Amino acid sequence: MKAGKERITWGVTLVITLVLLALLVFLLWSSGFFAAIGSPGELRRYIERFTPYSHFVFFAIQLASVILAPIPSNLTAAVGGLLFGTLPAFLLTAGAVTLGSVIVFQLGRTLGRPFAERFISRRNLEKYGEVIRRKRDVFLFLAFLFPFFPDDLICIMAGLTDVPFRRFLVLVAVARPWGLLVASALGGSALSIPLWGMVLLDLGGLALFLWAMKYGDRFEEAVLRRLKK
Repeated sequence: MKAGKERITWGVTLVITLVLLALLVFLLWSSGFFAAIGSPGELRRYIERFTPYSHFVFFAIQLASVILAPIPSNLTAAVGGLLFGTLPAFLLTAGAVTLGSVIVFQLGRTLGRPFAERFISRRNLEKYGEVIRRKRDVFLFLAFLFPFFPDDLICIMAGLTDVPFRRFLVLVAVARPWGLLVASALGGSALSIPLWGMVLLDLGGLALFLWAMKYGDRFEEAVLRRLKK
C-alpha cells in the first residue's frame, strides 16, 4: 500500500513538473524570447520591452537558463551587464542561477533517474554519473567553475547521488558565480579580455581540471592529514 502511494505521489509530482516546464517554454516562445536569444542586441531589446519590470524579467530568464539548459546563462549575464551594469546583473544572475541549481538538484533527488533520463542522454548519464560518484566534490567544484561543462545537467545528476544538500549548495555558491561575474563585467564594460587572454584562460582551466581529476584525491588526503595535525 505504501509503495503504491509513493508511486502515485511520484507520478503526480512528475506530471506537475513537466506541465510547469512546458508552460514555461510556451511563455518564452510566445513572447518571442527564442527568436531573440540568437543575438545579444535582440535579447537586449527583448528585455527592455518589459520596462519597468525588466529586472524581474531578467531574473526569470536567468532562472530559466538553469532549468532549461539550452539557454546560455553567460550570454544573458553579459546582456544584463550591458543593460543594468556589472553589479546588478551579477547579483540577479547569481541569485537566479543558485536558486535554479537548487531546484533541479531537488528534482533529481525527488524524482530520481527516470526524471533525469527525460532531459539527459543515457550516454551523458553514464559519462558524468560515475565521475560524480567517484570524484564528487572535486568534480562538482570544477564543473561549476569552468564554463565548458553542462553544469545545469550536472546539478540534476548530483541529485541522484548521496551528495548532501548543504554541501551541494556550498559548492554552487563558491564555484558558479565566477564565470557569471566575468560575463556580467564584460557586458558592463568593467572588464575587457582580448582573444588571446581568453584562450590562455581556457587552456589554464583545462590543465587545472585534468590535474585535479588525476591527483585530486591525493591532494584532498594531504590537506586532511595536515588539518588533523
